Amino acid sequence: MNVPGQITEEGIRKNLFIGLGYMEAWIRGVGCVPINSLMEDAATAEVSRSQLWQWTRHGVTTAEGKRVDKAYSLKLLKECADELSAKAGKGNKFHLAAQYFAGQVTGEDYADFLTSLLYDEITAPGSPAPAAKL
Repeated sequence: MNVPGQITEEGIRKNLFIGLGYMEAWIRGVGCVPINSLMEDAATAEVSRSQLWQWTRHGVTTAEGKRVDKAYSLKLLKECADELSAKAGKGNKFHLAAQYFAGQVTGEDYADFLTSLLYDEITAPGSPAPAAKL
């Protein structure tokens, strides 16, 4: 199947912002969150995660000519987590969300559901997050 359009860095970042935004809210016990003037939930985060995973897994090339690989995905994830965390101020969980999201956007891990990755965080606060190099 040929889908029209191109993969862009802007599109990758939008998916990262949606995934991180939702996961950070979920860790805080919030089931839906406003992102880009839309109310987003787990379904939107799953679509974003799936696109990121597939693009990295298959090493697609962006419209700008950049190959989407693990290093590039993790670089953009860190930049997005840093930006969201700085805007949100103290007490946010964006870097913690990024630790969980990292394995999901590199084309390696693919959990059944994003929310299941975070259950330990919401049922036993202070649980150690998975080791991820961001």
